[in-house]
Amino acid sequence: MDTLELEGMEFLACHGCLEHEKKSENLFVVDFRADLDMSRAAVSDSLGDTLDYGKIYGIVAEVMKGGHCDLLERLAGKIADKISETFPCLENFSVRVSKQRPPVGGTAAWSRVTIRRGKK
Repeated sequence: MDTLELEGMEFLACHGCLEHEKKSENLFVVDFRADLDMSRAAVSDSLGDTLDYGKIYGIVAEVMKGGHCDLLERLAGKIADKISETFPCLENFSVRVSKQRPPVGGTAAWSRVTIRRGKK
């Protein structure tokens, strides 16, 4: 199985359960990883034979700039659900959402959630 990754998609957005997080933008970074067979695209050199990561970015951007989410779990879940809807043949993938400097009452560089989707 081959792997396609789209890492470091950065967004300034207002997500979080505290009042100030609903009004002040914070940096979020989204990473996408999919396991799929890319042998056909490796021969054909055709975008039609692989997963268009431009479309993946578009889905992520739409969710990140869409409605507010209190939890990273919900945010990552919405992204994963939309990717599943758009690419029903995609069998195994993950979405990781990281939030810079989460309000935890101390020093923490990032909080992260990873959602995995797989077909049995």
